[in-house]
Amino acid sequence: MPPSLFSFQFRIRNLPLRVPSTTLGTIRVMNNNRHRTADSRVESNPRVHKLQQLVNTNASGGWEESWKQGVTPWDLGRPTPVISHLHHTGSLPMGRVLVPGCGTGYDVVEMACLGRYVVGLDISEEAIKKAKQMSSTLPNADYFTFIKADFFTWHPTDLFDLIFDYTFFCAIEPDMRSAWAQQIQNFLKPDGELITLMFPL
Repeated sequence: MPPSLFSFQFRIRNLPLRVPSTTLGTIRVMNNNRHRTADSRVESNPRVHKLQQLVNTNASGGWEESWKQGVTPWDLGRPTPVISHLHHTGSLPMGRVLVPGCGTGYDVVEMACLGRYVVGLDISEEAIKKAKQMSSTLPNADYFTFIKADFFTWHPTDLFDLIFDYTFFCAIEPDMRSAWAQQIQNFLKPDGELITLMFPL
């Protein structure tokens, strides 16, 4: 029997942080989780529309093609503000960290430090290539690595103290969510933490 989406326990933190607006617009999720309304900027954003075409046309190679064409509307071009805040305030756990769907790896590099080793994972060879080019000469390069692999079939050698999912969960098909939950459970240490940030693509 497939696992329930939240069949495992994890710690949840309420973070009183302001979320900056993005070029993708805004989304409002109602309490009953059934009604969602997206800002019209999301629907009319040509980069989001192009991304949807690439992924829907070629499920296996759409993400790779999006990186090759530079159609990456989720890429902020810098670390995610909440990760920078948590890192600089000492609020992130030390140990091993996984960033699935890491893209160009800004968050990987931001969190990596003495005592915190970060693994950036992405299915796109182009994304991993860009991440390595961007970060290989940085002073904290000994504290992170980038791996090209499929999250759903990858087998890490060690478990993680933290997993940071920035738009990875929302990019997978809904029927893959139980498999996502199972992999998160497989990868996290029993007392590990999961942080997720999501927005519509």
